[in-house]
Amino acid sequence: MALSEELQKAGHQVTLVVSSIDNSSYADMCQRLAIRYRQIPAHIDFDMPSFAQKTFRMNTLQWLNALLEAAFFPYEQAIYEASKRLVEENDCVIGHHFLYPLKLAASKQKKPHFSVTFCHGAIAMTEHPPFRFPDLGALINRFQWHILDYIFDFALKNSLSKLWLREGMPAFKHVFPELLNSNFLNLVAVDPLFCPYQNQWHPTHQVCGFLNLSDTAETWLIPKNLQQFIEQGEKPVYMTFGSLQQAVPDWSMNLFIEAAQQTNCRAIIQTSSDRYPPETQHGDIYFVGKHPHQTVFRHCAAVVHHGGAGTTHTATLSGCPSIVVPFMDEQLFWAYQLQHLGLASAPLLAKNATATVLSERITAVLQSANLPLNALKAKDQIESGQGTKKAVDLIEAALTRFHEHH
Repeated sequence: MALSEELQKAGHQVTLVVSSIDNSSYADMCQRLAIRYRQIPAHIDFDMPSFAQKTFRMNTLQWLNALLEAAFFPYEQAIYEASKRLVEENDCVIGHHFLYPLKLAASKQKKPHFSVTFCHGAIAMTEHPPFRFPDLGALINRFQWHILDYIFDFALKNSLSKLWLREGMPAFKHVFPELLNSNFLNLVAVDPLFCPYQNQWHPTHQVCGFLNLSDTAETWLIPKNLQQFIEQGEKPVYMTFGSLQQAVPDWSMNLFIEAAQQTNCRAIIQTSSDRYPPETQHGDIYFVGKHPHQTVFRHCAAVVHHGGAGTTHTATLSGCPSIVVPFMDEQLFWAYQLQHLGLASAPLLAKNATATVLSERITAVLQSANLPLNALKAKDQIESGQGTKKAVDLIEAALTRFHEHH
């Protein structure tokens, strides 16, 4: 949505198409920004809590396959039909790097297609090894990236290539990057602070920075009761697992509440349980519903979160140190990024998380001399508001190159 808004400011007409796994609608905000909006499919039938219970102990690739079977493949044809219509109606299409039906539709109609990546952990480097692989020197590290390609192929290639091959497209060697990235421009929507090795990437991958919503788009104000709670005492600790919280609503609430009580700290907890309604307070804990995080994070001493790309950037933009409780490898990658930059304690894996251990992590961060200072320095380094502008510049330059070659 942030990118759509900036493209429109630059004089482009934009249609935003959303496939929402939790059926959230963004129609109201798009209407306010005068962005055309479609939801494809109109409804996704997906029981997130039940899925979470079944997949909690799976490794990342098993989990991804289970998610695709439950929530993507049943709608693949509808997404492809919508993609074909979009390609017909527009001069250029831009989609999440996993959205291969969009790339397929654009390829068949010979229209420019650009992808957007929100986590750079799987982008191959010439010298550094893949995440969780040992650093064995540049030559062997490059070989390890080839091993990772074959792991992805083994797990995903058969299921992901069916539509591609059925539509008469030539066979491809590897899922990454041939199926799951643009051939012309893959925007990496990550702040340069987190990308020290971008010079080792193939030039298709270009860092634009975090795609942050503008103040025009984000009109939410802190409710009066929450503002009063913030001003009543020392800075609170914010606790959320973002969209993942819907998958483990009661477990996460019990974990947060008990950890806050054991730490004896003031806390703002994003609620996912009817037992704790939004905008209510129990002692030193204030419960909030879904809302834009940045507005509140800047008033907090630390943020407990799952390590999603958005929450990682938002906590950093707000000058808050993090305590990360990752559920899967991509979130663990972000947790290590924050730890490496001195912005977080060591990650606490969700499967190992208890209130006592989480309380110890929170206490260590609150008592740390370095982490809050590092967080304030990172806040000054991170490029607030520049990501969408740079993304538009990169898209326009890539469009020019595309038309020169076609």
